[in-house]
Amino acid sequence: MRNLLRNGPFLTLLLVAIVWIGASFFSRGFGTYGHLRYILELASIIGIVAAGQTLVVIGGGIDLSVGAVITVTAITLPMLSPAWDPTGIFGIVAVLALASLIGLINGIGAAFLKVPPIIMTLAMATLLQGFLVIVAGGSAVSVENAAVIWLGSARPGGIPADILLWVAVMVGVLLLLHRTATGARFFAIGANSIAARLSGVNVERTTLLLFTLSGFFAGLAGLLVLGMNRQGYVGIGDPYLLTSIAAVVLGGTSILGGAGTYAGTIPGSVLLVTITALITVVNASPGWRNIMFGGLILILLLLSGREKQR
Repeated sequence: MRNLLRNGPFLTLLLVAIVWIGASFFSRGFGTYGHLRYILELASIIGIVAAGQTLVVIGGGIDLSVGAVITVTAITLPMLSPAWDPTGIFGIVAVLALASLIGLINGIGAAFLKVPPIIMTLAMATLLQGFLVIVAGGSAVSVENAAVIWLGSARPGGIPADILLWVAVMVGVLLLLHRTATGARFFAIGANSIAARLSGVNVERTTLLLFTLSGFFAGLAGLLVLGMNRQGYVGIGDPYLLTSIAAVVLGGTSILGGAGTYAGTIPGSVLLVTITALITVVNASPGWRNIMFGGLILILLLLSGREKQR
């Protein structure tokens, strides 16, 4: 049992179960299937943006621009969706290419210009926020893209499309990390980039791929946010920056890089949304909600860190 508790994903999953069962006794209807489905839908956004964050953190970096990329996606998609494409597929491809390009630029700064990832991505986030203020101002942008609307509301086979998309991301990321040579390179440069280079790993190219994937997944999360809200506005992606990092760390991935798995980030995402829903049930003021949420996350992160040290 001690070995199981030392496993990050298992510990996070156990915390999810404890919080969920406790909340079910505290609030009637909290543990129903409908509410569980709603929680998973919200967690899918965090889980998808945290997929890219997990890869970057495993590679020894961090991406502070994911919130801004989500906002860029939500605001620019209506502008990049031409009237001659009623399906909306062209707009989705264009905006995902834009998000990936932003990630690629982050990678160029980190890999070739030797700018620390935390500085590079923070600067990128600031530039994007300024760009968004110029483009959108303070107005909200409504979405008419058919594919995005379907993604945010469809339920094929009774399962929300956003959850199905998250499942596809889960399978893809886990296979990439643990069944490919590329995934092994991610772990190698995160553990020791100098040793990885001496072992034949192209550190620059691997770093470019890491940040490009992070931008892509942030853009994918932005599509979900836009599909669920039906409009985009400046700041819509801001809440997902810290939650994506918290989900990664709660899942057992080392913030120093070189160790971890997306299998832990998945329950970490669900845990964060569950805590948010539980605090909402308490009906506290917005200020107290933020204090309670921040305090709980800090406690959980401290517990997770101590368990890892053991």
